[in-house]
Amino acid sequence: MWFNNGLSTNIIFLFPFFKEIVLNKYYTPEQAFQKLKQYCAYQERSHSEAKEKLYSFGLHKTEVEPLLSKLIEEDYLNEERYALLFAGGHFRSKKWGRLKIQAALQQKRVSSYNIKKGLKVIDEADYRKCLLQLASTKFNSLKAEQWMSRITKTTNYLLQKGYEQNLIQDAISQIRSKEK
Repeated sequence: MWFNNGLSTNIIFLFPFFKEIVLNKYYTPEQAFQKLKQYCAYQERSHSEAKEKLYSFGLHKTEVEPLLSKLIEEDYLNEERYALLFAGGHFRSKKWGRLKIQAALQQKRVSSYNIKKGLKVIDEADYRKCLLQLASTKFNSLKAEQWMSRITKTTNYLLQKGYEQNLIQDAISQIRSKEK
């Protein structure tokens, strides 16, 4: 019988979405601080990610705030450093545009000052070169499509990547002038 496995296993078997709740461990503030130090040392984290992690350890707001302050003092958390690395990394690896990077940082509740600083990391010449390369690759992949459809699909693709409308239009006009 499946009842012999214990209550928590049965609940997880029947309701897999309860796995997080049933298996969630509760830590003392000292244990949570050590775990979070490892969590932040492994990869740069935003303040909101660290706060969510502390709450997932079963801590209350009165325990979370001092731990966050301590992490900031010991330089495990640095929002400016996080924004700089996030913006540069997502531009280089995922070829995201400034708008998408800005939206992602806002979603992680990074301050607007640090978002602006992070976006300044992206070199303008590299940004335009990347945009032109993405636009030409997408435009050339749509050879079977009609002319206007190619332009529309390329524009939508680049907007989805987070590039600005006026820069997209400039890139497409450059591609069109090369093909003539």
